[in-house]
Amino acid sequence: MCLGIPMQVVEVAGTSAAWCTGRNGRSLVDMTLVGPQVPGTWLLTFVGSAREVMAEEAAARVDAALDALNAVLEGDTASIDAAFADLVSREPTLPEHLRPSGEKGSDPFSAEEKGSDPFFRNQGEMT
Repeated sequence: MCLGIPMQVVEVAGTSAAWCTGRNGRSLVDMTLVGPQVPGTWLLTFVGSAREVMAEEAAARVDAALDALNAVLEGDTASIDAAFADLVSREPTLPEHLRPSGEKGSDPFSAEEKGSDPFFRNQGEMT
């Protein structure tokens, strides 16, 4: 499993790298996917590469979640709700592109879409 680690740019190092600091100290981060960033910018990094620019508040939430993960691995589950406060008191929702059209539980594909798609036409043959 690969975990994203929030890091803050502290010094630009050429056109495609920057020195950043985060929970594991200072390291050189590849900026190829996000482009050049100014010092102070927060990034979500994976294995030494910045994958996205993020707000400071989002970086704090990710760090809190990582702290909670470390606590659980050490057997402490007391503060897990606080670490995931943005998730605890809400119902999970699907992203818009995954929500079915129409009523809850309805088929997201119209009969017309099914009729023109070889995947759906061949489903009866596979049983």
